[in-house]
Amino acid sequence: MPKRLFGYPSPLILLIFGAIILAIGMGMRNTFGLFLAPMSIDLNLPREVFALSIAIQMLVWGASQPIFGALADRFGAGKVAVMGGIFYASGLLLMSNASEPWGLHGSVGLLVGLGTSAAGFAVILGPVGRAFPPEKRSMALGIASAGGSAGQLIMAPIGGVLITSMGWSSSLLVLAIIAALIIPLAIGIRGKTNKISEPKQTLTEAIKEASRYPSYWLLCGGFFVCGFHVSFIATHLPPFLSDNNLGPLVAATAIAIIGFFNILGTLSSGWLGGKFRQKHVLSYYYLARSIVLCFFLIFPVTQTSVFIFAALIGFLWLGTVPLTSGLVAKIFGTRYLGALFGIVFFSHQLGGFLGAWLGGVIFDLRGNYDLIWIITVALGIMAAIIHWIIADQPIERNVESVQTIKA
Repeated sequence: MPKRLFGYPSPLILLIFGAIILAIGMGMRNTFGLFLAPMSIDLNLPREVFALSIAIQMLVWGASQPIFGALADRFGAGKVAVMGGIFYASGLLLMSNASEPWGLHGSVGLLVGLGTSAAGFAVILGPVGRAFPPEKRSMALGIASAGGSAGQLIMAPIGGVLITSMGWSSSLLVLAIIAALIIPLAIGIRGKTNKISEPKQTLTEAIKEASRYPSYWLLCGGFFVCGFHVSFIATHLPPFLSDNNLGPLVAATAIAIIGFFNILGTLSSGWLGGKFRQKHVLSYYYLARSIVLCFFLIFPVTQTSVFIFAALIGFLWLGTVPLTSGLVAKIFGTRYLGALFGIVFFSHQLGGFLGAWLGGVIFDLRGNYDLIWIITVALGIMAAIIHWIIADQPIERNVESVQTIKA
């Protein structure tokens, strides 16, 4: 094999391998809902046990993302991604043999949460952002993020077929083998990408600098809304459709449509971020979400309206990821992109946890989702305003040295 592949991957190789890793990690986690019913029935466990495991996964994923992002900035994304593959495959193996609540919490909750984080956005997008010049960076981040979107579209039907033909335990063993592919794929994102001219700065100094910058917290607030939107819709759209006398097939088709249009939307957002100011594109994305949600609530809930909603909201689904990570890189530079974006991503996960949990609480209290839909619309408008007022000019520093950044 060429030495360049092992020590110094080209930007194109890094982008391709990074997108595939995201496709496996992000795509596979979207199959776990398929295991809820069969595992709960076979293990004689209430559904809340499995749901709590997924909630633990979200929090572990979010809380560890800044840590793994910082480790990737310091030691290279390839080494961290190897850890992610090990965590992920181990969690699925343990999950396939789980027989009680703690087994689920420790497997799909803790280990898979760590695996998703160590092979997740902050780890992969950091080196991708550094490997490409500013004028191409947004598009590259969009392509890498689209890998995760493609994984959602591919892995969900694979998981469904496996469960139907093999049962949930054997299916998890197959998924563990697929997750282990992250380990050899990590070779494509190892090594050093380039040299950048930025001041010599420690991670602690970088975090302190960002924490004193109001726009950084505005980015965190905006991404919190994104997590709220995505988690609420993914968790509660199926039962909402059931309440409106639409069967599970309609809900499954809607989720698949979201996954397909998510790919198109993520690629489009990467392209738009390279042509226009990223903060403005983000504002329009969040405003468009609120408009789509309003029309969905105004018109009767039919199969046609659901599929149109799924296509439109799917186009806006994760297009915020390359734009948000691109803004972090533009304002603070790429030296600690993994760690700084990881903190922003943690706010996304907090929003996701609240979106899923609050949707259930409000439904239990009121018997419908009307109030939470209104809250979701209002949050989208708030996020549009937040991003419009962000100061997106790069921080000016005196360049003291040229630093070599690991992939």
